[in-house]
Amino acid sequence: MPRALIALAIGAFGIGTTEFVVMGMLPQIAEGLDVSVSAVGLLISAYAIGVVIGAPTLTALGVRFTPRQTLVALMVLFTVGNLLSALAPDYGTLVAARVFAALAHGSFFGVGAVAARRLVPKEKATQAISLMITGLTLANVVGVPLGTFVAQQLSWRVVFAGVAVIGLVTIAGLLAWMPGVAGEPTDLRSELGAFRRPGVWLVLGLTMVGFAALFAVYSYVSPILTELTGLSEGWVTPVLALFGVGTTVGTLIGGRLGDRWGLSFVAVGLVATAAALALFALVADIAVLAVPVLVLFGTLAFALGPVVQNRVIEAARVPGGSLVSAANQAAFNVANALGAALGAGVLSAGLGYTAPIWVGAGLALAGTGIAVVAVRGDRADRAALAAEARVAEGAARVDADVAVWQRVLSPIAVPEVPFVIR
Repeated sequence: MPRALIALAIGAFGIGTTEFVVMGMLPQIAEGLDVSVSAVGLLISAYAIGVVIGAPTLTALGVRFTPRQTLVALMVLFTVGNLLSALAPDYGTLVAARVFAALAHGSFFGVGAVAARRLVPKEKATQAISLMITGLTLANVVGVPLGTFVAQQLSWRVVFAGVAVIGLVTIAGLLAWMPGVAGEPTDLRSELGAFRRPGVWLVLGLTMVGFAALFAVYSYVSPILTELTGLSEGWVTPVLALFGVGTTVGTLIGGRLGDRWGLSFVAVGLVATAAALALFALVADIAVLAVPVLVLFGTLAFALGPVVQNRVIEAARVPGGSLVSAANQAAFNVANALGAALGAGVLSAGLGYTAPIWVGAGLALAGTGIAVVAVRGDRADRAALAAEARVAEGAARVDADVAVWQRVLSPIAVPEVPFVIR
């Protein structure tokens, strides 16, 4: 494994920790800044807004630089944002600092995915992306529980300061290990031209709809476990840790299978996700069955992430592909908002905590339809490229044959035949 992938995974770990750890520190932040817990909850929305704004904007600004230069600059931004969060004297400053740190999130994963796939042979591109994303999933297993514990025992400010240290470690790793040849500067016109391709929009739509299934359930997993499954609050954290282990395993498995099967694996995976959610809805009130099915759901859902991230870069067919890669990260956040909103809608309608689970199953099936269309388009594109390659190969053979005959015939002297015009 190239050491540069370790640096990318460390950066992803820091980003995942700072994104999700706020959920476990709500009471401590509210008490420290003398505001309500609901007001602190808006920090989560503020971070998501920063991701959506920063992903396309900063990526567009960075296309003139190499991925190494862009990634280092993004981690500097991320580190400063978390340091400002640790030092924030009031609520307004903390909100601004969270948005500032979030600006680097989507662009880091977008540019990082392009760099990761260039560090390995083409047939291992999805695996390289999955290794980077593993840092994000491990944040839910290690970073968030540890950060919550530190906030309870010491201070939430120490947690943000610790994330800033992770940012510094990432910068050092990128400077030491990321080769300058992992991509070259491009131009904004060619990057924007990738959005003219239908295949790019199919993958973006697949991300927004298919992964909304994940967030329709995960956004409400705590009350589902306590109100529906009947677990005590003390058991929620261990179950979520198991869920995080499942997402990590799924990410690694998806990297390997995705390189072989591509979007076909995504289509099958979404069907399996829908089936797992349907089963979860049926056994949700039986804890001994519900917990393993929930972990299976997390494994299946996260196995698809590296595949769609790699595929959107391939569909762009431009030298860089950073902008469409970052756009896919923004699409993940749209999926987050869409899934959470639909889940909230059915809960507000009084349909109970099984309703978000069925919403997730329906979204997974809708994503399957998009994936099938994308698979067919992908096969048509590959067939067209293969036909073009055969034509080009045939033309090259003709040119080679002509060149051979020219070399053979050129030494032969052709006598001149005099003639008279009468």
